[in-house]
Amino acid sequence: MTPAINLLRKNKCDFKIHKYDHDPACTNYGLEAAQKLGLDENRVFKTLLVELNPKELAVGIIPVNCSMSLKNIANSLKSKNAKMANKNEAQKVTGYLLGGISPLGQKKRLRTVIDKSAYIFDTIYVSGGKRGLDIEIIPNDLKKLLNAIDFNITT
Repeated sequence: MTPAINLLRKNKCDFKIHKYDHDPACTNYGLEAAQKLGLDENRVFKTLLVELNPKELAVGIIPVNCSMSLKNIANSLKSKNAKMANKNEAQKVTGYLLGGISPLGQKKRLRTVIDKSAYIFDTIYVSGGKRGLDIEIIPNDLKKLLNAIDFNITT
């Protein structure tokens, strides 16, 4: 099991595991998950890391078919600005590989923002900690586990 699943079990959260065959040639991991699981792309969320100023990493969780507003995530975390984090640093800090970065069970707990659109669904899907593995979870449970805030962070 992945650290994400271990964290959910430890906290006795309701969740479902969804597996699919990841195509190694595919680099749009979130859209691949939505397609292979037959889900609405608005309901599948990707985990993105940003670097805030002053230097601090944070997590944004947004639908896979959207782009993150760096201005909005910076504002939500009361930072001057934000830029996308370096891929290698993101992998090192989270303990996960790109395409499998889960918001749950990361090596280091980072401040996290969940896009407000998550709350229109009873459940959403996030990475389970490896490519080809998604977790279905209630948005408020995800927020509570991550001590996250919600804000409109998409463009």
